[in-house]
Amino acid sequence: MVEPIFDFQFRLILIGDSTVGKSSLLKYFTDGKFSDECDPTVGVDFYARLIEVKQGVRVKLQLWDTAGQERFRSITRSYYRNSVGALIVFDITNRRSFENLAGWLHESRAHIEPQKVVYVVVGHKADRDDERQVTTREGRMFAEMNGLKYIETSAKSGQNVEEAFLLVAREVHALLEQGKIRVEEGWDGVKSGFTRPEQTFHVAEGENEGGGCC
Repeated sequence: MVEPIFDFQFRLILIGDSTVGKSSLLKYFTDGKFSDECDPTVGVDFYARLIEVKQGVRVKLQLWDTAGQERFRSITRSYYRNSVGALIVFDITNRRSFENLAGWLHESRAHIEPQKVVYVVVGHKADRDDERQVTTREGRMFAEMNGLKYIETSAKSGQNVEEAFLLVAREVHALLEQGKIRVEEGWDGVKSGFTRPEQTFHVAEGENEGGGCC
């Protein structure tokens, strides 16, 4: 089977405490299915999906699901640098997972910089509103204080799952068009894909459009 043409590849990473539902979000986004049975991620898992970020522009998302347990931190840290987008996930029914967001954000920024990265704070398990320990206002305030966007999702109901990933991908693409993010040698956050013969897309004036895909 021939792989569909895509214009760019973006590498995104999901981070946050164990059991907040990162794997469930990814499975719903890539397979359209929810499973109550979800074993904790050991190290890192990989997913992929093609999306359209704007009319005629297709992007392959390379999605990395990281383990939230402390014993796997040394493994997950190695995946930060080559990411152009990060979804920082917490469970709205687990206040501790919300309180740990600042640590996740600090750690990721320490390992990703100096690269430009798009972050979105994700309040997950929105279908369990009656068990909520973190208000929507608190989630938004944390995001705003750190200059980030906020969205609430549910892999069980499908609420805003598609929107969360599109939010990151579209912002990455906008920054790419503005030249604030570039395809760079030795960095896997953004890669050029297979461009349609009739379409030419310039990342920035004078930018080398070389590079492959994987």
